[in-house]
Amino acid sequence: MSHLALLSQARAEFHRELIADRTLVVDAKGIASNADSGQRFSREAALAVATALGATIGGVKLDGQRAGSQFEGSVRSFVARTLPLFDMLRPGRWVVENVGGSRREYHLARYEPYRHLDELAQMVDASPTLAAVLGNAYDVSPDVTVIRLPVPDAEINATRPLVDKQFGTLAPIRQANQPHGIVHAVISCKWTLRSDRAQNARTEALGVLRNRKGRAPHIAVVTGEPSPSRIASLALGTGDVDTVYHFALPELVKATAQLDNDEAQMTLDTLINGKRLRDIADLPLDLAV
Repeated sequence: MSHLALLSQARAEFHRELIADRTLVVDAKGIASNADSGQRFSREAALAVATALGATIGGVKLDGQRAGSQFEGSVRSFVARTLPLFDMLRPGRWVVENVGGSRREYHLARYEPYRHLDELAQMVDASPTLAAVLGNAYDVSPDVTVIRLPVPDAEINATRPLVDKQFGTLAPIRQANQPHGIVHAVISCKWTLRSDRAQNARTEALGVLRNRKGRAPHIAVVTGEPSPSRIASLALGTGDVDTVYHFALPELVKATAQLDNDEAQMTLDTLINGKRLRDIADLPLDLAV
């Protein structure tokens, strides 16, 4: 029997899954699948992290789209396994979804506080003029969503009468008021951060914020990017993304120190000490706040 805490066990299982399905793989040349083969630090840091996590040399790298899709699925599985462990911090019934191929269905429009987007989508589909004006600015479909189900009055009133039919009749948390799930968090998953992917994550985050009619959900990004400067392109600054989470932050910190790259080490220190970058294991705890 493992003596590791359940969160540590789940983190290890997350990494084993990434290796088993070849999302994280090291090819015959010693280049990890999340590395930029044209950047020395990226190659060396990614290899050190992959080796620390148990990947062996000789695998075959997947194409970028498949690797990204599998990374989303692994993040979804990790959150689904770990968030319920902390029900003493954040009680509730949770559904964790990977949107995957259903992005054209205006995914968030099925939930509060985005139900109004469903009606808007129907209007846009029926009006070419409106479609030309709005484009897809209203279409918000994050990679992974964490949904809290509304609570029946019988459960709310289980120990004493807290609510009735007279007041509190508009709050979406009450199942008696509305039946739809409530978006608790949206998670963008970026296996690597190349070109405009950081900007894409910011755009998605701003869409989540601007299109809501209610409390803003947690907005997180999970990445496997080994380059601190590329992580900084997304993590630095505030106002859109709450926090960026690295799939193996302690391993990346150790690899960076061993590679003796002062600039990369300073960037990582700035991101961590500035509360902009955390490890994947911190995510379920942050979602419980």
